[in-house]
Amino acid sequence: MASVRQVQVTFDCAEPERVARFWCEVLGYVVPPAPKGFDSWEAWDRAQPAERQGRAFACMDPNGVGPRLFFQRVPEGKVVKNRVHLDVRVATGLVGAERIAVLEAECARLIPLGATRLELLVADEENESCLVMQDIEGNEFCLD
Repeated sequence: MASVRQVQVTFDCAEPERVARFWCEVLGYVVPPAPKGFDSWEAWDRAQPAERQGRAFACMDPNGVGPRLFFQRVPEGKVVKNRVHLDVRVATGLVGAERIAVLEAECARLIPLGATRLELLVADEENESCLVMQDIEGNEFCLD
């Protein structure tokens, strides 16, 4: 049996480039190089048929460690909670007030980028505190 070597996480969205650039800022990701023969993604996009322009965008970990994120335009809007979401691990190993302070600081950095704060889930017997947020199109994610 072959082993999986890479994972790509795909987001359905209305504005692929806008959402991809948001996640670049959140994660420190970068836009991949444009396809061969094009000096930019904009040039590549303009070369597509009109109905395919702006239909997809991607971002990637510049160190090649994290998964590639792919964003594809879909006609329908988001109507229910995500069944899969990203956990942005900003407070790994921290507990209590120190953990919450780091979560709050990251939340404060992301709100001007267009993120929305939903709820601080305080630690219990099983889980450490995390902060539930939404990206610029309403997709839930957690600061963990």
